[in-house]
Amino acid sequence: MKKIIAVFSLTMLIGISQAQIKNPLNKLKKIKADSAVQVITSEVKDISQTKSKSLSGDEVINGLKEALTIGTKNSAKKLGSVDGYFKDAALKILMPDEAQKAVTTLRKYGMGSLVDKAILSMNRAAEDAASGVGEIFIEAVKNMTIADGMKILRGADNAATDYLKTNTTQQLTEKMRPVIEASLNKVDATKYWKEVFTNYNRLSPTNKINPDLTAYVTSKAMDGIFISIAQEELKIRKDPVARVTETLKKVFGE
Repeated sequence: MKKIIAVFSLTMLIGISQAQIKNPLNKLKKIKADSAVQVITSEVKDISQTKSKSLSGDEVINGLKEALTIGTKNSAKKLGSVDGYFKDAALKILMPDEAQKAVTTLRKYGMGSLVDKAILSMNRAAEDAASGVGEIFIEAVKNMTIADGMKILRGADNAATDYLKTNTTQQLTEKMRPVIEASLNKVDATKYWKEVFTNYNRLSPTNKINPDLTAYVTSKAMDGIFISIAQEELKIRKDPVARVTETLKKVFGE
Protein backbone atom coordinates (compact mmCIF):
# COMPACT_ATOMS: atom_id res chain seq x y z
CA MET A 1 0.00 0.00 0.00
CA LYS A 2 2.83 2.39 0.91
CA LYS A 3 4.46 1.62 -2.44
CA ILE A 4 1.25 2.44 -4.26
CA ILE A 5 0.92 5.75 -2.39
CA ALA A 6 4.56 6.55 -3.09
CA VAL A 7 4.17 5.82 -6.81
CA PHE A 8 0.99 7.89 -6.93
CA SER A 9 2.66 10.79 -5.11
CA LEU A 10 5.65 10.63 -7.44
CA THR A 11 3.36 10.63 -10.48
CA MET A 12 1.49 13.68 -9.19
CA LEU A 13 4.75 15.42 -8.43
CA ILE A 14 6.07 14.75 -11.92
CA GLY A 15 2.80 16.00 -13.42
CA ILE A 16 2.94 19.20 -11.37
CA SER A 17 6.59 19.74 -12.22
CA GLN A 18 5.92 19.30 -15.94
CA ALA A 19 3.06 21.78 -15.79
CA GLN A 20 5.20 24.24 -13.90
CA ILE A 21 7.99 23.79 -16.41
CA LYS A 22 5.64 24.03 -19.42
CA ASN A 23 4.10 27.36 -18.41
CA PRO A 24 7.42 29.17 -17.93
CA LEU A 25 8.57 27.75 -21.27
CA ASN A 26 5.45 29.08 -22.95
CA LYS A 27 5.98 32.43 -21.29
CA LEU A 28 9.59 32.41 -22.38
CA LYS A 29 8.58 31.59 -25.94
CA LYS A 30 6.06 34.45 -25.89
CA ILE A 31 8.64 36.85 -24.51
CA LYS A 32 11.08 35.81 -27.22
CA ALA A 33 8.41 36.17 -29.92
CA ASP A 34 7.42 39.62 -28.66
CA SER A 35 11.06 40.61 -28.53
CA ALA A 36 11.57 39.35 -32.07
CA VAL A 37 8.63 41.45 -33.29
CA GLN A 38 10.06 44.51 -31.57
CA VAL A 39 13.47 43.89 -33.07
CA ILE A 40 12.04 43.39 -36.57
CA THR A 41 9.88 46.50 -36.25
CA SER A 42 12.87 48.48 -35.07
CA GLU A 43 14.98 47.17 -37.93
CA VAL A 44 12.30 48.06 -40.48
CA LYS A 45 12.17 51.59 -39.11
CA ASP A 46 15.94 51.81 -39.19
CA ILE A 47 16.03 50.59 -42.77
CA SER A 48 13.35 53.07 -43.82
CA GLN A 49 15.37 55.90 -42.32
CA THR A 50 18.84 54.79 -43.40
CA LYS A 51 18.53 56.46 -46.77
CA SER A 52 17.44 59.80 -45.30
CA LYS A 53 20.16 59.66 -42.64
CA SER A 54 22.79 59.13 -45.32
CA LEU A 55 21.67 62.23 -47.22
CA SER A 56 22.68 65.75 -46.34
CA GLY A 57 20.04 68.37 -45.65
CA ASP A 58 20.91 70.17 -48.86
CA GLU A 59 20.48 66.98 -50.88
CA VAL A 60 17.05 66.35 -49.38
CA ILE A 61 15.89 69.92 -49.99
CA ASN A 62 17.27 69.98 -53.54
CA GLY A 63 15.63 66.65 -54.30
CA LEU A 64 12.26 67.77 -53.00
CA LYS A 65 12.47 71.08 -54.82
CA GLU A 66 13.31 69.27 -58.03
CA ALA A 67 10.42 66.87 -57.49
CA LEU A 68 7.97 69.71 -56.85
CA THR A 69 9.33 71.75 -59.74
CA ILE A 70 8.96 68.84 -62.14
CA GLY A 71 5.56 67.92 -60.71
CA THR A 72 4.17 71.44 -60.95
CA LYS A 73 5.53 71.99 -64.46
CA ASN A 74 4.04 68.71 -65.68
CA SER A 75 0.73 69.52 -64.01
CA ALA A 76 0.63 73.04 -65.39
CA LYS A 77 1.42 71.76 -68.88
CA LYS A 78 -1.24 69.07 -68.68
CA LEU A 79 -3.99 71.18 -67.09
CA GLY A 80 -3.12 74.28 -69.08
CA SER A 81 -3.80 72.57 -72.39
CA VAL A 82 -7.18 72.40 -74.11
CA ASP A 83 -9.41 69.88 -72.32
CA GLY A 84 -6.88 69.54 -69.48
CA TYR A 85 -9.76 69.87 -67.03
CA PHE A 86 -12.76 69.33 -69.27
CA LYS A 87 -11.81 65.85 -70.52
CA ASP A 88 -10.50 64.62 -67.15
CA ALA A 89 -13.40 63.03 -65.27
CA ALA A 90 -11.65 63.45 -61.91
CA LEU A 91 -10.87 67.14 -62.41
CA LYS A 92 -13.70 68.43 -64.58
CA ILE A 93 -15.39 71.44 -63.00
CA LEU A 94 -19.15 71.01 -62.77
CA MET A 95 -21.88 73.25 -61.43
CA PRO A 96 -21.73 73.70 -57.64
CA ASP A 97 -23.96 71.50 -55.50
CA GLU A 98 -26.29 74.37 -54.65
CA ALA A 99 -26.88 74.93 -58.38
CA GLN A 100 -27.88 71.38 -59.25
CA LYS A 101 -31.55 72.20 -58.87
CA ALA A 102 -31.05 75.08 -61.27
CA VAL A 103 -29.33 72.76 -63.76
CA THR A 104 -32.17 70.24 -63.55
CA THR A 105 -34.79 72.96 -63.98
CA LEU A 106 -33.08 74.55 -66.97
CA ARG A 107 -32.59 71.21 -68.73
CA LYS A 108 -36.24 70.44 -68.08
CA TYR A 109 -37.22 73.63 -69.90
CA GLY A 110 -34.96 72.97 -72.88
CA MET A 111 -32.00 75.14 -71.86
CA GLY A 112 -29.46 72.33 -71.45
CA SER A 113 -27.15 73.83 -74.07
CA LEU A 114 -26.87 76.98 -71.97
CA VAL A 115 -25.82 74.89 -68.96
CA ASP A 116 -23.30 72.98 -71.09
CA LYS A 117 -21.78 76.22 -72.35
CA ALA A 118 -21.46 77.48 -68.78
CA ILE A 119 -19.69 74.27 -67.69
CA LEU A 120 -17.36 74.30 -70.68
CA SER A 121 -16.47 77.95 -70.14
CA MET A 122 -15.60 77.32 -66.46
CA ASN A 123 -13.22 74.54 -67.45
CA ARG A 124 -11.70 76.65 -70.20
CA ALA A 125 -11.08 79.40 -67.66
CA ALA A 126 -9.35 76.94 -65.32
CA GLU A 127 -7.23 75.62 -68.20
CA ASP A 128 -6.26 79.14 -69.18
CA ALA A 129 -5.21 80.00 -65.63
CA ALA A 130 -3.38 76.71 -65.00
CA SER A 131 -0.97 77.33 -67.86
CA GLY A 132 0.79 80.02 -65.85
CA VAL A 133 0.65 78.55 -62.37
CA GLY A 134 3.96 76.65 -62.47
CA GLU A 135 6.10 79.64 -61.57
CA ILE A 136 3.85 80.47 -58.62
CA PHE A 137 4.47 77.04 -57.10
CA ILE A 138 8.19 77.17 -57.79
CA GLU A 139 8.39 80.44 -55.88
CA ALA A 140 6.36 78.93 -53.05
CA VAL A 141 8.81 76.08 -52.30
CA LYS A 142 11.81 78.33 -51.73
CA ASN A 143 11.16 78.67 -48.00
CA MET A 144 11.19 74.92 -47.31
CA THR A 145 13.47 74.11 -44.35
CA ILE A 146 15.69 71.06 -43.83
CA ALA A 147 13.36 69.88 -41.05
CA ASP A 148 10.42 70.15 -43.44
CA GLY A 149 12.37 68.23 -46.06
CA MET A 150 13.26 65.31 -43.78
CA LYS A 151 9.66 65.08 -42.57
CA ILE A 152 8.39 65.03 -46.15
CA LEU A 153 10.97 62.46 -47.25
CA ARG A 154 9.88 60.08 -44.48
CA GLY A 155 6.20 60.90 -44.88
CA ALA A 156 3.33 59.57 -46.97
CA ASP A 157 3.38 59.38 -50.75
CA ASN A 158 1.71 62.79 -51.03
CA ALA A 159 3.60 64.47 -48.17
CA ALA A 160 5.28 67.05 -50.40
CA THR A 161 1.97 67.95 -52.02
CA ASP A 162 0.28 68.27 -48.63
CA TYR A 163 3.11 70.49 -47.41
CA LEU A 164 2.72 72.69 -50.46
CA LYS A 165 -1.04 72.83 -50.08
CA THR A 166 -0.91 73.66 -46.38
CA ASN A 167 1.66 76.39 -46.73
CA THR A 168 0.68 78.08 -49.98
CA THR A 169 -3.06 77.76 -50.57
CA GLN A 170 -3.94 81.23 -49.31
CA GLN A 171 -1.16 82.99 -51.22
CA LEU A 172 -1.75 80.98 -54.37
CA THR A 173 -5.48 81.64 -54.24
CA GLU A 174 -4.82 85.36 -53.96
CA LYS A 175 -2.53 85.20 -56.97
CA MET A 176 -4.75 82.89 -59.03
CA ARG A 177 -8.08 84.58 -58.42
CA PRO A 178 -7.46 87.60 -60.67
CA VAL A 179 -6.09 85.29 -63.37
CA ILE A 180 -9.18 83.10 -63.09
CA GLU A 181 -11.43 86.15 -63.15
CA ALA A 182 -9.76 87.49 -66.28
CA SER A 183 -9.95 84.05 -67.86
CA LEU A 184 -13.64 83.71 -67.05
CA ASN A 185 -14.32 87.00 -68.78
CA LYS A 186 -12.06 86.01 -71.67
CA VAL A 187 -14.02 82.82 -72.41
CA ASP A 188 -17.42 84.42 -71.65
CA ALA A 189 -17.95 82.22 -68.58
CA THR A 190 -19.33 85.14 -66.61
CA LYS A 191 -21.80 85.82 -69.39
CA TYR A 192 -23.01 82.23 -69.54
CA TRP A 193 -23.15 82.00 -65.75
CA LYS A 194 -25.27 85.14 -65.61
CA GLU A 195 -27.58 83.80 -68.29
CA VAL A 196 -27.95 80.46 -66.51
CA PHE A 197 -29.00 81.99 -63.22
CA THR A 198 -31.00 84.83 -64.72
CA ASN A 199 -33.11 82.23 -66.50
CA TYR A 200 -33.31 80.00 -63.43
CA ASN A 201 -34.24 82.88 -61.13
CA ARG A 202 -36.99 83.85 -63.57
CA LEU A 203 -38.35 80.30 -63.49
CA SER A 204 -37.92 79.96 -59.74
CA PRO A 205 -38.14 83.45 -58.21
CA THR A 206 -38.47 82.12 -54.65
CA ASN A 207 -35.17 80.18 -54.75
CA LYS A 208 -32.73 82.59 -56.35
CA ILE A 209 -29.06 81.61 -56.70
CA ASN A 210 -26.14 83.96 -57.15
CA PRO A 211 -22.91 82.22 -56.03
CA ASP A 212 -19.48 83.76 -56.54
CA LEU A 213 -18.38 82.27 -59.84
CA THR A 214 -14.76 83.42 -59.59
CA ALA A 215 -14.29 82.02 -56.07
CA TYR A 216 -15.92 78.74 -57.03
CA VAL A 217 -13.84 78.15 -60.17
CA THR A 218 -10.64 79.25 -58.41
CA SER A 219 -11.25 76.73 -55.62
CA LYS A 220 -12.00 73.91 -58.06
CA ALA A 221 -9.03 74.81 -60.26
CA MET A 222 -6.75 74.71 -57.21
CA ASP A 223 -8.15 71.32 -56.20
CA GLY A 224 -7.37 69.99 -59.64
CA ILE A 225 -3.82 71.30 -59.57
CA PHE A 226 -3.05 69.70 -56.20
CA ILE A 227 -4.55 66.39 -57.30
CA SER A 228 -2.36 66.48 -60.40
CA ILE A 229 0.76 67.40 -58.41
CA ALA A 230 0.07 64.55 -55.97
CA GLN A 231 -0.09 62.16 -58.93
CA GLU A 232 3.26 63.47 -60.18
CA GLU A 233 4.80 63.13 -56.71
CA LEU A 234 3.62 59.53 -56.46
CA LYS A 235 5.22 58.71 -59.81
CA ILE A 236 8.57 60.13 -58.71
CA ARG A 237 8.45 58.22 -55.42
CA LYS A 238 7.37 54.89 -56.95
CA ASP A 239 8.54 54.84 -60.58
CA PRO A 240 12.31 54.92 -61.25
CA VAL A 241 11.62 56.09 -64.80
CA ALA A 242 10.08 59.30 -63.44
CA ARG A 243 13.31 60.19 -61.59
CA VAL A 244 14.83 62.13 -64.44
CA THR A 245 17.73 63.76 -62.58
CA GLU A 246 20.63 62.39 -60.54
CA THR A 247 19.39 64.20 -57.44
CA LEU A 248 15.97 62.59 -57.71
CA LYS A 249 17.57 59.17 -58.17
CA LYS A 250 19.67 59.66 -55.05
CA VAL A 251 16.88 61.05 -52.85
CA PHE A 252 14.02 58.81 -53.99
CA GLY A 253 15.94 55.76 -55.21
CA GLU A 254 15.78 52.42 -53.41
